[in-house]
Amino acid sequence: MASEPNLSYEEVVIRELYEETILDHNRRPRNRGHIDGLKAEGYNPLCGDQVEVSLRITDGIIDAIAFEGHGCAISVASASLMTEAVKGKSPEEAKAIMRRFQALVTDTSGIEPDLDEFGDLAALAGVRALPVRIKCATLPWHALLAALAGDTAATTE
Repeated sequence: MASEPNLSYEEVVIRELYEETILDHNRRPRNRGHIDGLKAEGYNPLCGDQVEVSLRITDGIIDAIAFEGHGCAISVASASLMTEAVKGKSPEEAKAIMRRFQALVTDTSGIEPDLDEFGDLAALAGVRALPVRIKCATLPWHALLAALAGDTAATTE
């Protein structure tokens, strides 16, 4: 394992684990497909990422969610991770997860978040150091919010 300057062994191991999580969700995305119900398309005009999020709400719970589309590894992994994070949650809980996720990938205050609260979503925390990739990571989430609001389209602009 190549060491990186200013990182402890533990930090390097954690970074590699997170990178593997992103690669795994990109290679084998979870919940890929279509669901009859609410849906919205998301498009990032800067890089061409496209995603459609579809979901079904039963008794106030997101009981089914899927996505289709194409994009970079970060976008696909984020969509896959998002579907796992919000399935079984209420729309309000899903929106709260999105707000926390948005803060995770955009906060530049220097305050380290508690990554344990994010589960596998923490794998995308490193995006905050790559501003052009933030839109890739948040595109599926914008599509989710649009679908929950009854809109059919979302954009990162």
